[in-house]
Amino acid sequence: MENASVDVNQPHSMGTTIIGVTYNGGVVLAADSRTSTGMYVANRASDKITQLTDNVYVCRSGSAADSQIVSDYVRYFLHQHTIQLGQPATVKVAANLARLLSYNNKDRLQTGLIVGGWDKYEGGKIYGIPLGGAVLEQPFAIGGSGSTYLYGFFDQAWKEGMTQEEAEKLVVTAVSLAIARDGASGGVVRTVTINKDGATRKFYPCDSLQLWHEELEPVNSLLDVVSASSPVPMVS
Repeated sequence: MENASVDVNQPHSMGTTIIGVTYNGGVVLAADSRTSTGMYVANRASDKITQLTDNVYVCRSGSAADSQIVSDYVRYFLHQHTIQLGQPATVKVAANLARLLSYNNKDRLQTGLIVGGWDKYEGGKIYGIPLGGAVLEQPFAIGGSGSTYLYGFFDQAWKEGMTQEEAEKLVVTAVSLAIARDGASGGVVRTVTINKDGATRKFYPCDSLQLWHEELEPVNSLLDVVSASSPVPMVS
């Protein structure tokens, strides 16, 4: 039997869970932190929520390189836009710039984005930009490989008019569920809450996340598992 090999030169991919939800007063964005290269975890604590302006952020999924270059270009164009107009760009402008870059390069890019933020004209807004460069304004958006496990959960759990605390609890619970079910999602949970008062980042380490059915308690060493589950002698 041949030994399985891992090609560490494969493109970095964020097999990912990204989420954006609106609440009564703003938006909350959330993501896991696992970046993979094939079957190899290249980074277990990456930051997939990127700042575009003071009031707009983007969650990135798909190819890490593609999503980073799109975010860099959008940030640059928004900076120029702000200088020319003398006021911050709206969330809709940021989402349309990301959509334009994604659509014009749809045959070369493999990235899905969720743009979220708050502006004085429309309040908190979430826009999903899937592969191909469409743009969809949604009350909540989910993306990445872990999203397939979350559609039913969100159909049941999401509701209009949530408070900030309810929205933050919802996204952390959802990402922890995706981490439990999706092998390409993992690590910690990062969130960004954006409202009229600005943006607030929060960090949830893996040992603080909810455990789901059949999940094991986090341990520091494989020896802890062995010692905690020593075999029971057979009784004849």
